[in-house]
Amino acid sequence: MNHDAPLSPLPLSHLCEVQRRVLSTAQLRAHGISPARITSQCLPGGPWQSLLPGVFLLHPGPPTSEERLHGALLYAGRTAVPDEGEPQGAPAAGLYGEAMVTGLAALALHRFSSAPPLLSLDRIDVLVPRTRRLRSTGCVRLVRAHTLPRPEKVTGVPVAPVPRALADAVAQLTEANAVRRLLTEAVSGGHCEAAAVLKELNRARLLSRPHVVNAVDSLLAEARAVAEQRLYDLVRTHGLPDPLWNVDLRLPGGPHLGGVDAYWPEQAVALELDTRAPRQDDDALWSESVRKREQLERLGITVVHIMPRRLRESPEQQATVVRTALMAAPDRDPAAYVVVLPR
Repeated sequence: MNHDAPLSPLPLSHLCEVQRRVLSTAQLRAHGISPARITSQCLPGGPWQSLLPGVFLLHPGPPTSEERLHGALLYAGRTAVPDEGEPQGAPAAGLYGEAMVTGLAALALHRFSSAPPLLSLDRIDVLVPRTRRLRSTGCVRLVRAHTLPRPEKVTGVPVAPVPRALADAVAQLTEANAVRRLLTEAVSGGHCEAAAVLKELNRARLLSRPHVVNAVDSLLAEARAVAEQRLYDLVRTHGLPDPLWNVDLRLPGGPHLGGVDAYWPEQAVALELDTRAPRQDDDALWSESVRKREQLERLGITVVHIMPRRLRESPEQQATVVRTALMAAPDRDPAAYVVVLPR
């Protein structure tokens, strides 16, 4: 009698096609296959092969991109030391435990055109809890984290959100142009906002690297361009009166009051896109923004602040905010006269 096999082997019908081609030791045992048979199937010239420690490819040819991803997650999702009665190599919780694809592989799954194709990557980065006692091996590089983000399902596998995947990718890159292309595509491709990317880069302590700092400048410039285009579209689509775009305000013969992204002189309403991000000079930028807003409002000018994320997620709501400010103008005291100059 084979004491390694379970009394009632599980059927394979509940697994998808790629999951039937890549199985862990624990899964094979659960389906009635003994360790001895696994070993014999993986002998030179045999029908199976070892893809990673405890993970097997059930055909002799090279693995596909899907198979490499699935195998990497199976390896990273298993427990390093099994609990009593648990087979060695079983997933910690569910099929992949808490593991998720990150780095360049995740960006490829998120359809970044500037990320290399999956098959060209020597290694697949997999994000795991910091307490996981596995090691990077073969095509798998483990990235450890104190706190894991909520994964997104892409092509059926758990993938780190774009900001976290970007930070993990940038941590491994030294080529400035590659970093810049990835960061700018995050906002130009509509994947996420610049503030979310910068938060992750700051958390990973990457903002001190010169080539990352230069790429961040390009990211912020791209983010502003995208936000301005959304603002133009909002004004046109929702029938708002045309403002004066990108102007400086100053008192006649007096001090410079500051620049605004849009200004409606008849209603004395100014609009600013809040593109600040968590960088080292954030406190100074915030103080300057508050000072400018207070000064304009003392002169009777209504200042509307809009986050770029809001323009993307709720343009109708933002149009209502602007329209309300414009309609309230007749009920306010007349604003001070200001000089409007192109910026």
